[in-house]
Amino acid sequence: MALPNEEVQYLEERGLVYNIFEEANMTCVIFPAFALPSGLSLPTSDLLIRLSPGFPDVPPDMWWFNPPVSRSDGKTIPATEHSENHVGRLWQRWSRHLNAGQWQSGIDGLQTFLAMIQRELQKAAEQELVN
Repeated sequence: MALPNEEVQYLEERGLVYNIFEEANMTCVIFPAFALPSGLSLPTSDLLIRLSPGFPDVPPDMWWFNPPVSRSDGKTIPATEHSENHVGRLWQRWSRHLNAGQWQSGIDGLQTFLAMIQRELQKAAEQELVN
């Protein structure tokens, strides 16, 4: 499955570097050296998003980082303790899920999901500052 044209246009307009792989009937989009906020253990990490064949009508679920990301103080970020193999690499799984009705078919896409990832990264980084 190729990315829908609107998604490719969004990524290219923003100058985002990405690679696409097919695996297990999923489209895997890897963003190399994805920028992370301060307060996390690394300045960048490769980000993996796996898209089902129904995307963008079907929302993505979870995302993965390689190398693994933790807080700057070394504490684990909740729901990131598991690793999975995808596209020939071991990835740290960030288990996050959308609530019913949170994804709107025909409206939401990678822009929405990347914004959610950014919010979760910022939340994890700010927890480091508070604790």
